[in-house]
Amino acid sequence: MTSFNDFSLNPEILKALKELKYVEPSPVQAKAIPYIQARRDLIAIAETGSGKTATCAIPICNRVNTSSSKTQALIIVPTRELAMQYTSETQKIGKYRGVKSFAIVGGEDAGIQEAKLSHAVHVLVATPGRLIDFIYSRRIDLSQVEVLVLDEADEMLNMGFYEDLQFIIQCLVHEHQTLLFSATMPKQIRSLAKNHLKDPVEVSLMRKNISPENIEHRFLYCRADERPNALIDLIRQTKPKQSLIFCHTRSEVEKVCRALRNAIDAVDFLHGSLNQDARKIITRKFRNGRVKHLVATNVAARGLDFSSVSHVFIYHLSDDPDIYV
Repeated sequence: MTSFNDFSLNPEILKALKELKYVEPSPVQAKAIPYIQARRDLIAIAETGSGKTATCAIPICNRVNTSSSKTQALIIVPTRELAMQYTSETQKIGKYRGVKSFAIVGGEDAGIQEAKLSHAVHVLVATPGRLIDFIYSRRIDLSQVEVLVLDEADEMLNMGFYEDLQFIIQCLVHEHQTLLFSATMPKQIRSLAKNHLKDPVEVSLMRKNISPENIEHRFLYCRADERPNALIDLIRQTKPKQSLIFCHTRSEVEKVCRALRNAIDAVDFLHGSLNQDARKIITRKFRNGRVKHLVATNVAARGLDFSSVSHVFIYHLSDDPDIYV
């Protein structure tokens, strides 16, 4: 596929794609969209940043019946940030067709979210915990869902959502297509796919997993109690334009942030316990340069793209080399 015209998309979708300067399909889109349009269940080995959002949003927005007010597509993701990214993308791509998209995530007023769901929401994006809350309280209608997307499924399993995902899938009574995206394929993902997907086609959407050649890598040996001061010294020596500091846990994020704030200026942190308003404010400050050094968990920063970052500090090296890359 060399053009979006080759996908037989609605003129309204093509107009939106042109407006978004989506000139031609990426390799990921060219490979996956035909299967999605054919309504095949799909297992896609795909990394963060590979263009999955538009890969799902384009055929879903093209397929939605906008004359109905029912929710027809359900997209489940691990984090608020990724939920907002999907919502924004579907709103932009589907706007000329009148596709309505909305996200329900933790940390925001459930009453306001419930009120929004009383109106037309064709594409619902959700994090598992908040979606479970709405299902149990019977404040949500999933009876007409025709497409289910599970994005970053391995990350959701790492966060302990395996049983929640199984429960959510079992709540979908309508015949539906399932699209499962995951960077890795652990046994639980295989089990989930075996139990809930119908004759799925499996494709790899991974780019060659190497880091860019122009990135310089440094490794520093030090004791655990030396790490805070070592990090401060490195920041002072390298003078980053902006930096991201990755930690394993939320408590470690806050501990490192406190240590940095005592020594250098313009430091803040990002993790899943912050409410959505706070996360938006911090992200905005980092983008406009008011925050120079952002301490974050790996999960909290998934789906975020900061082009001005010159240095990345890994406070604790992951056991998984792909996470580092």
